[in-house]
Amino acid sequence: MDNTAAALAALRGTTIPEKMASIGVDKGRMIDIRHLDEITRDYGIMIYLFFEKELATTRSLAEIQEEFRGVPEYERPYVRVDRFLAFTKENDPSFAQTIEEFPLMVEIVAVGEAVNPETGKPEPFATGLMPFLDEFDVDTDTVASHHGRPL
Repeated sequence: MDNTAAALAALRGTTIPEKMASIGVDKGRMIDIRHLDEITRDYGIMIYLFFEKELATTRSLAEIQEEFRGVPEYERPYVRVDRFLAFTKENDPSFAQTIEEFPLMVEIVAVGEAVNPETGKPEPFATGLMPFLDEFDVDTDTVASHHGRPL
């Protein structure tokens, strides 16, 4: 068992949604994108960011992955959080400082477990909806949006 699998197994709860809720990842929650990246690294939970609300909220992750299987990664309407951050930081060196000053909050749309199409094995996942530019509010109190729960 690798470190992320052991860390995930050690979380409170018996189901994947219960374990994820124990670290603050549950449906409807707004979470800083940097924290989502940490969760992926620490627990091996794959977190997918969606750019289209309807797609993120009306279809299963498996259906979406199947539909876009042959589409190049950066042309899909979704991307893994770690890949998004790596790509963005590579293409915009000021991005890390920008999200430090103005945290990018992602709304969790779904949590669960799905078969990874690359490995064929089930893995925990969360899907999140990226904010649209017209919704990006630099005046938002990010601590208040967490409802006082630690992330």
